[in-house]
Amino acid sequence: MKKTFNIAGPCHPNKHYMLPSQERCQGLMQLIEQNQYFVIHAARQSGKTTLLLELTKQLNETGDYYALYCSLETAQGINEAKEGISAIVKTLKFKVEMNEPLSHYSFAQQADYSDFTTILLRELSQFCRQLDKPLVIFFDESDCLTNGTLITFLRQLRDGYISRNEIPFVHSIALVGLRNIRDYKSDIRNDRETLGSYSPFNIVKASKTLRNFTPDEITQLYAQHTQETGQAFSPQVIQKVYENTQGQPWLVNAIACEIVEQILEFDVSREILPTHVEQAVQTIILRRDTHIDSLMERLKEKRVQKIIEPVLIGDSQRYDLLDDDYQYVLDLGLLRETDRHIVPSNPIYGEVIIRTLSFRSQKEFDEVSVLKPSYLTNGKLDMKQLLSDFQQFWRENSEIWVNRYQYREAAPHLVMQAFLQRIVNSGGRISREIASGKRRLDLCVHYQENRYPIELKLRYRDKTYKEGQDQLADYMDKLNCAEGWLIVFDKRKTVSWEEKIFWQTKSVAKKTIHVVGC
Repeated sequence: MKKTFNIAGPCHPNKHYMLPSQERCQGLMQLIEQNQYFVIHAARQSGKTTLLLELTKQLNETGDYYALYCSLETAQGINEAKEGISAIVKTLKFKVEMNEPLSHYSFAQQADYSDFTTILLRELSQFCRQLDKPLVIFFDESDCLTNGTLITFLRQLRDGYISRNEIPFVHSIALVGLRNIRDYKSDIRNDRETLGSYSPFNIVKASKTLRNFTPDEITQLYAQHTQETGQAFSPQVIQKVYENTQGQPWLVNAIACEIVEQILEFDVSREILPTHVEQAVQTIILRRDTHIDSLMERLKEKRVQKIIEPVLIGDSQRYDLLDDDYQYVLDLGLLRETDRHIVPSNPIYGEVIIRTLSFRSQKEFDEVSVLKPSYLTNGKLDMKQLLSDFQQFWRENSEIWVNRYQYREAAPHLVMQAFLQRIVNSGGRISREIASGKRRLDLCVHYQENRYPIELKLRYRDKTYKEGQDQLADYMDKLNCAEGWLIVFDKRKTVSWEEKIFWQTKSVAKKTIHVVGC
C-alpha cells in the first residue's frame, strides 16, 4: 500500500508520511517516569492524537507500564455531572476491553453509576489494585467536558492523586486538548461555579504544547514522498509552503496532498513547482475543509472577537499575557506572537479570517464576480475609478453595512476588502499584512504583472494622515513600488461627508501617494 499525505484523523506509520511527534513535544517520558500529571494543549489538527497513540504504543512495548488512550469526546455536551461521569467511566470500560494488555483485567464490572461523585475514583483505584505494573492514561479531548462534568472529573482525579500513598491509583495522567488548563478555570468562573476551598487544578506538574513543523521537518516529511516515488519537492517549493503555513501540520500535509493528488493527478514524472503551491493554497482557502471551518466558527465567540478585532485594524492595544481570552486565542492557533506584534498564525488563516468575516458583504456587492470594464485600462487597474466608486458606496451605505457586522470596529476594513474581492474573483490576488500594533492594515493588490499597495487606517487624530503617508511610503519601499493608496476612514459623527470624502495626491519620499478619504 502506497503512503499518502494525511489530512483526516491521526497518522499511522504504515499508511501515511509522518514524523515522530515526540520531537515536537519533548519531556513527556520524563514526566511519566516522575509519576506526574500534566497537560498537553495544541491547536486543532496539530498531531495531538497521533502523539498520544505513539506514546501509548511505546509505553506498552517497553513492558514497564500499562498505557491507555481514552478520548472523552463521547461525553461532550453532557451538562449533568451524573450523566457525564457515567459516560466517562463507560468509555474507559470500553477502552480497557479493547486494549490487549489490559483486557485481561476487570474494570467497572459492577460499577454503581448512581454515586457519580466517587465512581471514577473508586473504579480506577480498584482497577490499579489488580495491575502488576503502573497505569498511564492519556485523556484526549479533555477540554470538551462541560463545567459540571469537568469539575467532578478533575476533583476525583485530584483525590486519587493526593491519596496515592494510601490507595492504588493511576501512575501518570495527561489531560489533552485545544486549551491550556488555565482556560478551564476561565470557563468555570464565567459560569460562576464555585470550586470551594480545594482546587482540582493544582495537581498539574507541567503544561506542554505541540509546536509546528520547522522548515527542516517539512523537508524531512516531503523527502519520504521523494524516496518512495522519485518526485521531489525543491527547496523553493518547501520555502513557499513554510511561508504560507508557518509549519502548521495539517496545512503542510494538505498542500502536498492537493499538489500530488489533484493538481498533478498522481503523475510522479511531473515536476512540483512553486506555482503549484500557490494554486494549492488558493484551493484550500476556497474549499474550507472541516479543519478550517471548525476553526473559523470560533470567530463568533465574543472572547475571540475581543482579541481578533484589534489585530484586523492594526490597533496598538497592549494585551495582558495572562489574560485568559488572549491565551485562549493563542491556544486555538488563530494567532501567534512575533516581533512584538500579534499576527494570524499563518497567511492562510489570515486570508480565511478576512474572507469569513466579510463573506456576506462579498455576496451582496453588485457584479461581485467580475470587475467593471471601466476599472481596466490596457490591462491595468484604474484605481481612481475603483476607489472613487467605493467612496460613493461608503457615503451612501456605510451606516447600514457597519451595523450588520459583529466586528463593528473592523467593519470599514472588512467592507473595503469585500469590495476589492472582485479583483481576486477576476484573476487577481491580494496579499495582506495583518498585525496588531501597526495602527493600519497593509494590502497589496496583484493584477496581471502590476502591484497596487494600499494602506487602510482609521482616523484617530489629525496626524493620522501624515503618519499614514509615511507608513505607506515605507511599505511601498519594501515592495519597490512608486505609487500607492492610503485609505482613511473618518468615523466622527460631527464631521460632514463633504469633509470626509476627498482625494489628494501627494509626493512623499519621491513616491506618489493618493490619500483617499472615506
